[in-house]
Amino acid sequence: MENIRLENGKLYLLDQTQLPNREIYITPETKEDYFRAIQTLQVRGAPAIGIFAAYAMALLDGDKAEIKKYLDSARPTAVNLSWATQRMLSAYNEGRDLLKEALDIHNEDKLRCRRISEYGLSLLNDGDGILTHCNAGALATSQYGTGLGPLLLGKEKGYTFHAYVDETRPLLQGARLTSYELEKAEVDTTLICDNTAATLMKQGKINAVLVGADRIAANGDTANKIGTLNTAILAKHFNVPFYVLAPTSTIDYTLNSGEEIVIEERADNEIKTMWYKEPMAPGVTKCFNPAFDVTDAELITAIITEKGIIKNPDTEKMEKLK
Repeated sequence: MENIRLENGKLYLLDQTQLPNREIYITPETKEDYFRAIQTLQVRGAPAIGIFAAYAMALLDGDKAEIKKYLDSARPTAVNLSWATQRMLSAYNEGRDLLKEALDIHNEDKLRCRRISEYGLSLLNDGDGILTHCNAGALATSQYGTGLGPLLLGKEKGYTFHAYVDETRPLLQGARLTSYELEKAEVDTTLICDNTAATLMKQGKINAVLVGADRIAANGDTANKIGTLNTAILAKHFNVPFYVLAPTSTIDYTLNSGEEIVIEERADNEIKTMWYKEPMAPGVTKCFNPAFDVTDAELITAIITEKGIIKNPDTEKMEKLK
């Protein structure tokens, strides 16, 4: 699956807001087009946002520093966005070929995802039941993915997994995107309501939880899609391994702990109206809609990056990875 591709100098983006019913590619041209695509989740997933922003920096004319600042403001939590735009700005200031730099970022992510997937697969057994939350597959990255990578790579290698997919409210990335990816890959998939995970763990049907991350602090705390913290607490209670899979570019060593991560809050309509023909709550009802929550390092069995597996992450182990 190719969610971002460059053809004849034009960028094509698979619009994730149209999935799973329609596979539509958009072609952003202005800085506002790129900003809107990031903010409205036409592109989402930390690595994919970074790749997309890198191409934006290469293809857009104008003050590169201002373009970086503008794009960074679209999604403040996902560190890959600012990481990629800073790398592109540095390349610009050094007089390097920006399109080549963007292509390098894209291709490097493919290699990282493959390595992450291999490390993750080494922790699983054939026949395992795997719980996922949100979407961390090829749609969210460049290839294979992070959290879904072991499932997709395992399928290629002949493993048989049973994936249990949280629908992931309010934006339903699990229902719309993860189910879509796994079904296309012919992985045995069961969609569940978010509040069903505890029942499955209690029944012994979940052997591991695999999730991605949008930012990782220096002590191993991770910012994940809202609802991941609930899943991590359940996994701890039922003694189910909880794995966070992410590239090292997601680690923000300027943040000592998850308490310092800026959590993006999104619009009320994503809860009340966005996916429904009619409003699902009174118009006057106030909403609290954080895009992410922070999973404490003590709840994480291991953080899996392209550089290896960090079991029981803490500040000392994360520093060694650096």
